[in-house]
Amino acid sequence: MEDNSKQPLISPVKDEETEEQYSIQRSISSFTADENDIPPITGVNVFFQQFWIESKKLWYLAAPAIFTTLCQYSLGAITQTLAGHLGTLELAAVSVENSVIAGFSFGVMLGMGSALETLCGQAFGAGQIDMLGVYMQRSWIILTATAFILTLLYIFAAQLLRLIGQTPDISQAAGELAIWMIPQLYAYALNFPIAKFLQSQSKMIVMAWISGIGLALHTLFSWLFMLKLGWGLVGAAVVLNASWWLIVVAQLVYIFMGSCGRAWSGFSWKAFQNLWSFVRLSLESAVMLCLETWYFMSLVLVAGYLKNAEVSVDALSVCTNIVGWTAMVAFGFNAAISVRVSNELGAAHPRTAKFSVVVVVASSFAIGVIIAMFLLIFRNQYPSLFTNSTAVKNLVYNLTPLLAFCIIVNAIQPALSGVAIGAGWQAIVAYVNVACYYLFGLPLGLILGYKVNWGVQGIWSGMTLGTIVQTIILFYLVYRTNWEKEASAATRRIKIWGGEDDKGKQ
Repeated sequence: MEDNSKQPLISPVKDEETEEQYSIQRSISSFTADENDIPPITGVNVFFQQFWIESKKLWYLAAPAIFTTLCQYSLGAITQTLAGHLGTLELAAVSVENSVIAGFSFGVMLGMGSALETLCGQAFGAGQIDMLGVYMQRSWIILTATAFILTLLYIFAAQLLRLIGQTPDISQAAGELAIWMIPQLYAYALNFPIAKFLQSQSKMIVMAWISGIGLALHTLFSWLFMLKLGWGLVGAAVVLNASWWLIVVAQLVYIFMGSCGRAWSGFSWKAFQNLWSFVRLSLESAVMLCLETWYFMSLVLVAGYLKNAEVSVDALSVCTNIVGWTAMVAFGFNAAISVRVSNELGAAHPRTAKFSVVVVVASSFAIGVIIAMFLLIFRNQYPSLFTNSTAVKNLVYNLTPLLAFCIIVNAIQPALSGVAIGAGWQAIVAYVNVACYYLFGLPLGLILGYKVNWGVQGIWSGMTLGTIVQTIILFYLVYRTNWEKEASAATRRIKIWGGEDDKGKQ
């Protein structure tokens, strides 16, 4: 294989090109002839040697990221699990509020915050450390404004749930819980930009410690207030809000104490510059990730129209709870690979970025297979962790083979989405998600569930096929990617979003 490591990623500048284009091209070329990019893979030995090196880098990021995402997701999941021991109505209420109201908001906030994975990651890789704090502040402004709008969703949750066909009892209970959960929404607005800011600098360990302590306290106080003291759903809301704000405040203290160096130099008026352009990128990121989050959220909604709605909703909520927990493992890889790809593209190391993708897909697939096998082996035992209802446990037992297959697919898909975020492909993947999820998977699930009378299994089968098609398309996009061109685009993006241009204005 020819060694292009000392060749510029772009061709020499033509006379008719503007001075700005020439400046961008020179900066790209200066990044490229770099011994830090991996050598071309010329044989099996070289492949496994580089695979081991990249795996260590990936797991250094992925392990604490997986732990962090598992802990933060488990806040709501533990609340949902304990609600199952209060009664079927309480479990259904928490499931619907968690999946529909909070799930909708979580998707919007996480998606909009994920714009920072592209911007902060590539800026950090290019050495533009000073811009990271400014990007985070811009994201805070935008997400807080979005949270203010989404507050209406919480206030009118009961009416909206009735409007989309949920039963009156479930709608009323979930609506009351949603009003209590408004503080969580504003914790989301601060937390996700903070998380992306820290991730881009590979500061995963501190996030893991904070989230782990938060989860331990949440578990203890949830049991105390919900079951021991008998506060029920009110206790669930109080503890869940407090747990999220504990995580946010602890992370802010870490940042404000100066632990991030040049990345945080205090509040700046520059945060109010280029807001509209930042909103556009945030919306692209939100659409991409929201379409994925809402896709599985719709499982719970659609199940509410089946006969024996409480049992169907409860069984699916147990399965989606497990999918959510295992997806947090995949999202750990998602965070790690988005950092690796964005950092390496920002530093103009296209071969390293490309090889990182190979490593993360192989690793996430292996983890997905292990989790799926564990569920199949213990399919008789694990439903009892979530519910005391025999009918719900039997339905979960029957859904387990499909659940196991879904987990394997969903182990790979978020890793590929992380590649898209790191490279800045949010808009393209949003179109793919619309086609695969909502034009193919969801309609097919409805047909299989209602017309073919497969019930819950049919709904989930159709939606799983939509995820498979989406994963295949993402594989194709990654396979066809010109990573040298992506490195060029990363350098151009850094200039546009503030890097050198902003420094020149100071």
